[in-house]
Amino acid sequence: MASRNSWKGIAAGATVVLIAGTAFAGLSTKDADALEVTVYKSPTCGCCNKWIAHLEANGFEVNAHDVADLTQIKLEHGVSRKLTSCHTALVDGYVIEGHVPAEDIRRLLQERPDVVGLAVPGMVTGSPGMEGATSEPYDVLTFDRNGNTTVFAKH
Repeated sequence: MASRNSWKGIAAGATVVLIAGTAFAGLSTKDADALEVTVYKSPTCGCCNKWIAHLEANGFEVNAHDVADLTQIKLEHGVSRKLTSCHTALVDGYVIEGHVPAEDIRRLLQERPDVVGLAVPGMVTGSPGMEGATSEPYDVLTFDRNGNTTVFAKH
């Protein structure tokens, strides 16, 4: 049977491994907790389900909500008409519009820029959830409340 001091040493070692593992993954403890994504989507949209599967395969926990009309959700979260796609997601204070790759969402959560969120406008062939025989280049955009956009990533 291990002594009380042995158990303290084991617990301290486990804590160090946990902290080191979190740092190694490039995420703070807060960011690790922020991996939950709430997705609002049409109940009949297959590409939304594929995008959700992409997020889950990349370590995100997804809570999906089927919504008949996404217009109000997009308006409430500052998604302008020019940025819209088939689904809107929320993660740790940010809005994710459309088929944004998981790697870009992780980068957003690590860098924490002063933006409303990220968007891939439209339904771009080759983006996560829209994979097919062909692929086209696309940009992931940041957007703010005033409708300003900048390129966050090129794919």
